[in-house]
Amino acid sequence: MAMLQTLFYDPELSYEENYEKGPFGSFIDGKMFEQKGEPQYNFLGQKVNLPFGIPAGPLINAAFCKGAFDKSFDICVYKTVRSSFFPCHPFPNILAVKVEGDLTLEKAQNAQIADNNYSPPLSITNSFGVPSKQVEVWQEDVKKAIFYAHKGQVLVLSFMGTAQENQTLGQFIADWALAARLSMQTGAKILEANLSCPNIGNEGLVCYNLDTTKKVCQAIRSEIGNIPLILKVGYYLKDDDIKKMVEIASKYAQAISSINTIQAEIVDKEGKQALPGKMRERSGICGASIKWAGLDMVKRLKKFTGDSGQETVKIIGVGGVMETQDYFEYMAAGADAVMSATGAMWNPYLAAEIKQKVI
Repeated sequence: MAMLQTLFYDPELSYEENYEKGPFGSFIDGKMFEQKGEPQYNFLGQKVNLPFGIPAGPLINAAFCKGAFDKSFDICVYKTVRSSFFPCHPFPNILAVKVEGDLTLEKAQNAQIADNNYSPPLSITNSFGVPSKQVEVWQEDVKKAIFYAHKGQVLVLSFMGTAQENQTLGQFIADWALAARLSMQTGAKILEANLSCPNIGNEGLVCYNLDTTKKVCQAIRSEIGNIPLILKVGYYLKDDDIKKMVEIASKYAQAISSINTIQAEIVDKEGKQALPGKMRERSGICGASIKWAGLDMVKRLKKFTGDSGQETVKIIGVGGVMETQDYFEYMAAGADAVMSATGAMWNPYLAAEIKQKVI
């Protein structure tokens, strides 16, 4: 089955075209979900109508955030920003990935075939490279996005440090601290340190180096005072790593968000590199095939926060939330909040549908 509706982010257009012309489809139809009653859920100190939203990724500017808020996604994460301008990877940035069943870690060792035929059960690869506008541009845009939140909704601002050639660890950590300070200046009530993005070439995943993660989080906390902080991490194979992450979060943050994607080599049907450009042979895969990993992380995080007496560390479940029942499955597994990127892109009414079942 091909796409039956216009997505709010158009994968057939470049990132810049989406940024300038988007969002599309129902995100601009002028229709708003009518929220009844008072916000009942506490999300890191903010009252929200439902602990459900869209993680860092498809909400690339304030206009996209407005569309998401209007369509009843109550927790919207503004796409990850940096302390200076950073370009986007070449087009295309999104492709459908043909995965049978779960994308296990073993299966991810093999190349995955991708094309532009989006069909269920849907999995995609997104390869943007975490682009960021100039600081003055995104700071003003984030302020607009904050303004667009309705009663019972909140904007989260995601940020990251940038690795550079011949950079020392101290300089890397200092850039994280700078990005945190610049993010705080927007007035965002909740911040997210994106420690997990696999689409950034030689920068790697900070969350898998727990010593560096601890130093980064310490530097961030010294900059942002008492503002609630989410740590976005990937999938951990070892329980000991989860225990260490929980310990770090208990000292410097209020929540852990997991997962981002599962990385694999991406090829076309002829076995050639599907995403053009250097260092793009591998890319993160998200959607239906990684739900198993997101749920597994939530269950293990729930266990280790409980075992260590760190229940104050909240758990945000992400990965493969495509339908309403996925939200309830994540909550039953122990999540305090749930987010959907791919599912929300292909069904902008997902939040409203979940609310109808909650009621």
